[in-house]
Amino acid sequence: MTDTAEGYVDELEANRAEKDQFFDEHPQSPIPPEERDDFDGLDYFDPDLAYRVEATVSTADPPQPVEMETSDGRTVRYLHVATFAFELEGESYELAGYRQPDDDSGGFFVPFRDKTTGQQTYKGGRYMELEPEGEIADGHEVVLDFNLAYNPFCAFSETFSCPLPPEENWLGTTVEAGERDY
Repeated sequence: MTDTAEGYVDELEANRAEKDQFFDEHPQSPIPPEERDDFDGLDYFDPDLAYRVEATVSTADPPQPVEMETSDGRTVRYLHVATFAFELEGESYELAGYRQPDDDSGGFFVPFRDKTTGQQTYKGGRYMELEPEGEIADGHEVVLDFNLAYNPFCAFSETFSCPLPPEENWLGTTVEAGERDY
């Protein structure tokens, strides 16, 4: 992402427009075909740099298995590989970062719930993806950008099965950033 606030917002708005176009037109869109004629874009919170935070990494060594419930009642196994400690509005929080057992991409899946869940945002929680450059280790700093928080595909259609954020990733605060409920 761009360093200046104006450049950041412009880039974020361009990414959102591209996603809206994909959801509207692409055959693999999660929007059911019968709903696409009425689709005029996703609903987002306004970009807010206060929700783009520095987080300190603690790695889980060894990674801990976690069974996540899914939107269709099954469970799926992930590995808790890192914890990200950060501050929002002067309060300290943590989110766990996960990978599937066979994933060696270096990226992190960060599902979460907050006080907007089920009200302003999807009832099953939202997701963030974190793709740090290179390996990370204890004490490294990474950016968590809640402006990039998005709804899982199951928010758009019950034909999808999506992992639900485990209780350790339920934030006791309001995160008015990213996608709103569809």
